[in-house]
Amino acid sequence: MEWFTASGYWLSRLVVQRGLAALYLVAFLSAALQFRALIGERGMLPVPRFLAYVPARRAPTLFRLHYSDRFFALCAWSGALLAAGILAGAADEVPLGVAMAWWAVLWALYLSIVNVGQTWYGFGWESLLLEAGFLAVFLGNARTGPPVLVLFLMRWLLFRVEFGAGLIKMRGDACWRDLTCLYYHHETQPMPGPLSWFFHRLPRPLHRVETAANHFAQLVVPFGLFAPQPVASVAAGLVIVTQLWLVASGNFAWLNWLTVVLAFSAVDGDAMASLLGLPAHPSAPSAPLWYVVLVLAATALVAALSWWPVRNLLSSGQRMNMSFNAFHLVNTYGAFGSVNRSRYEVVVEGTEDTVIGPATVWKEYGFKGKPGDVRRTPRQFAPWHLRLDWLMWFAGISPAYARDWFGPFVERLLLGDRDTLRLLRHNPFPDAPPAHVRARLYLYRFTTWRELRATGAWWHRTLVREYLPPAALRRP
Repeated sequence: MEWFTASGYWLSRLVVQRGLAALYLVAFLSAALQFRALIGERGMLPVPRFLAYVPARRAPTLFRLHYSDRFFALCAWSGALLAAGILAGAADEVPLGVAMAWWAVLWALYLSIVNVGQTWYGFGWESLLLEAGFLAVFLGNARTGPPVLVLFLMRWLLFRVEFGAGLIKMRGDACWRDLTCLYYHHETQPMPGPLSWFFHRLPRPLHRVETAANHFAQLVVPFGLFAPQPVASVAAGLVIVTQLWLVASGNFAWLNWLTVVLAFSAVDGDAMASLLGLPAHPSAPSAPLWYVVLVLAATALVAALSWWPVRNLLSSGQRMNMSFNAFHLVNTYGAFGSVNRSRYEVVVEGTEDTVIGPATVWKEYGFKGKPGDVRRTPRQFAPWHLRLDWLMWFAGISPAYARDWFGPFVERLLLGDRDTLRLLRHNPFPDAPPAHVRARLYLYRFTTWRELRATGAWWHRTLVREYLPPAALRRP
């Protein structure tokens, strides 16, 4: 069935599959190491409580059969082990049906986690990983050539990611249209990286060029993904370069890396192999009929489900990062439809004093990724996802974003909960929990070149108001 396979894309498939496996590995490890404090039985938003009031049709998950922290950890670590196996190439050494089942188990395990993750998993890249992971089930292995239809579906996914992000910008904040959004974005983005200060200090005319280039990359280049070669490879290359620019300028978990991986579905594999000096790949056996039928069925399913994201893209009321079904298949994507002009950070402090007074000494908790200590250089964490740090950014925008979890977070600090403290970089109370915890809202801005040289501080902060008054545990 020559029409079914694209033999020249064997290296492209290899890169896509290994890249997806690596990101699955990161996602499962992130879940395994952070879930107890966030959604565990004694977490801030416990899974058992969530399952008690959300019907199964809205959140299909293995954890409806049974939930315990031990079982969740088993699922997360099993997912990490399976992803590591594919990353090592094991899925190419087994029969095609086994490889497909392997990918399907990965998808089902991560779907089960996302569907109970609540606000901690309410990010577009969770759905993006699930949709890409579902398509990977049908991408085959070394026992057959890469199916043309699945490669096309991956390009369709990449098109929705890029074009959706471009449209939401043009329809959203006016600063995207007048090319001024990057005057603010590098400073106010959720989690700046070690180079974000330098990106922010680029000349403003260069920021305008940067914004215009982003519009070209997201509104024009995606159409080239469906063109014949070498145009499709050039379009994919431009997407990759743009995403690596975003990787250098900030921390967006695995969003940018997953977009890079998807872009390789449009790269001519033979041309890439020749460029790298790799030997020619032998022809793969013909695809079995049952596999062809499954790929055709998956293609028909994606085509049918595409009605909702296409309608959303064409709508003046476009929504971003939305799933139209509980299985996170064929979603709509987008980012930064609006850009904050100022950066507000919630600073959490504790004290050992049982009675609060003018002489009370408050000690600040340190977070791993979000700005706190003004002299601490921003760190690079992506593709790792610091879920608490990301939600703290939203909390600084509005207390409404933190209504469900901020109180339980403070309570766990007062209890000295070990799982919660592991999510932090610095606990100022290593011997015993504090008697009181408070939170204050600060306005942060990047320092100037002169301020950085004089003080060594990357940030300047100004107290705005009290965010949470001193809180203590109720005593009997």
